[in-house]
Amino acid sequence: KIFQAVVSCVGPDGTIYIIPKSFEIELKNLMTEIQSNFRCLSLLEPYCWKKGEACVVRGSDTMWYRGKVVELSGSTLQVQYIDRGCIERIPQCHLYPTTLYVGIPPFCIPCELYKTAPIGKCWQQDAVDCLQELLTNEEVEIHVQELPDNPWGKLSVNLYFGEMSLSSFMAYQKYCVTEDCQDVLKLELLEGDIPVLSSYTSPLLPLPGVTFPVRVTHLVSPKEMYICLEPSKNLTRESATEGDASWHSALESLNEALKWCNENVEALPLLTHFKAEKPCLVKYLDGLWYRAKLLSVEEFDPVKILVQFVDFGSFSVVPRSRLRHIPYYLLKYPVQAVRALLAGFKPALYDTDVKRIPYSPEWSVEALWAMMEFVEGKQLSASVLALSPEFTISLYEDDGSLVHTRLIKMGLADLDE
Repeated sequence: KIFQAVVSCVGPDGTIYIIPKSFEIELKNLMTEIQSNFRCLSLLEPYCWKKGEACVVRGSDTMWYRGKVVELSGSTLQVQYIDRGCIERIPQCHLYPTTLYVGIPPFCIPCELYKTAPIGKCWQQDAVDCLQELLTNEEVEIHVQELPDNPWGKLSVNLYFGEMSLSSFMAYQKYCVTEDCQDVLKLELLEGDIPVLSSYTSPLLPLPGVTFPVRVTHLVSPKEMYICLEPSKNLTRESATEGDASWHSALESLNEALKWCNENVEALPLLTHFKAEKPCLVKYLDGLWYRAKLLSVEEFDPVKILVQFVDFGSFSVVPRSRLRHIPYYLLKYPVQAVRALLAGFKPALYDTDVKRIPYSPEWSVEALWAMMEFVEGKQLSASVLALSPEFTISLYEDDGSLVHTRLIKMGLADLDE
């Protein structure tokens, strides 16, 4: 049987608890009824709890949940949320014994990976951490392989997240061995370093005084922009290992590498862990995937993430469905877009009647549009004035004149001595 489910939690022993999507409405109705029936409970008088006893638990979100006492330990008890699977240590004042709803089976199902043996005979803590990071609250596809010997046992399943076999992924990360190797070869080919990735490398910048061709890829303000050093073919590649030398020899540029990755992107899992500066692949409006990094979570329902495309400098807020893990080989290329500040000019005197850039109010919107017209799609040149604390340049047009002089002539900027 194949069905969709949400992973409610991963236990400390690696047990994966799932709630089938088909159960969601029934579970929601039960939760509503529980809140109604237990809304006005008074404090419980001293009570002698028994292991295995049914109860309701007041969670940290102030909601009541069905629970079961699994261990007695003084003033706190270990309780399992039977519809989610997780086990917590709960003060007795947040528990209430009940015989209501005991005839309704738990909505979550404990699962184990089919014919998958963890290294060391049990899941190690780093493997459990990885499972929790990848799966918690994520929708997955379940392929049932074997039923348990008893109704309370674990269901043996093949689990797929983002079209990737979890058993293959964990085997590739050396957390286990498995007979399900269908995706391991794909992962080895893509060299996907998941879920922990290093950062992008920065390009080598010209020395102060050197003039070099550039292309402006993104404007933040008339004075702050992202530039690409031309030609891009100056990118160097790290040497390939003997096993994949023939594959790497076909990647003559970052564009070739991205093209190859776009053709095989379905083999890469969707991103599930959001950490600032984390490298990733992001699907742009043109339907293609580009290198990017995470900046922040902007919305929570539904989740939307602010990202920056590292080879262009531009920003975008995207849903999680447009985020995927990045193959390791794409980190070997330096980022293409470099943030730069332009020297030699400053904003014109502030005029309250002029429409301003919201995030940079010292500049007018008119100045931004004018600068965009001067640089967009143009072959320009630049010379470095300073590498630190900010990368600062002078930007020149084809005829050798400074780009900002046109802004000054239009009255949209002033000369900055």
